[in-house]
Amino acid sequence: MSWGGSAHAVEPVDRFAGLAASYVVEVQGKTLWAHQADRKLPPASLTKIMTALLVLERSRPDDIVTVGADAVGETGSRMGLKAGERFRVGDLLAIILLQSANDACHALATHVAGNEIRFVAQMNRRAKEIGLNKTNFTNACGHDHPRHYSTAYDLARLTDIALKHALFLELVAMVQTTAATVDGKRTFDLVNSNELVGRYPGAIGVKTGYTQRAGKCLVALAQRGDASVILVLLNAPDRWWSAVDMLDYAFAHLALVKSAGRL
Repeated sequence: MSWGGSAHAVEPVDRFAGLAASYVVEVQGKTLWAHQADRKLPPASLTKIMTALLVLERSRPDDIVTVGADAVGETGSRMGLKAGERFRVGDLLAIILLQSANDACHALATHVAGNEIRFVAQMNRRAKEIGLNKTNFTNACGHDHPRHYSTAYDLARLTDIALKHALFLELVAMVQTTAATVDGKRTFDLVNSNELVGRYPGAIGVKTGYTQRAGKCLVALAQRGDASVILVLLNAPDRWWSAVDMLDYAFAHLALVKSAGRL
């Protein structure tokens, strides 16, 4: 599959129609294009961006996490962690950001707050602090729930804040890496679930998500020269090609604006 190409001269509102239930394209914090970007929708594992942010703010990468039975009992995407295994925080962050494993996510939540319920309360307080006024969490990992929702605008803002942490940016930009238990008895090969990374020119993150209710979701970050674009897609049936099309168009638009002396 070949990624990247030139954009055609059509209006974005027509070009992007039907690609996602909600989307926003932002350049350096400013909205370029958006569609129902303040609509409350399930974010699936894009939730883990907030989980990672709290972990980075409230622990250190070398801190040791002991996996509990609550984490092992998680459903959905899992890494197969075992109760009693010990990991460094940095390794578990790699697991949740690249492989989106819910058992690792739950283990981190418990490590930071003592249990998931208290961690979710911290998530919601942090969301309010940073102005995510249409976001509410009921779990740390992104499971569907009627009161678990966010918006494309809020997720773009959350991503921008998370990207200020060097370790977050480093991890989401990896094509693949490994994680291991502290004792080295088990090693996990991790491959980034974000298919843009390593394939689309300039792609450097950020996170994928999927549940039956949320559909296919994506936060993508790409940079070419001094132009950096964040794209959020919620419920996008063909998210990879849609992302390529929208990012291509954004970079072409920015090049035209720059050549005209307006950027």
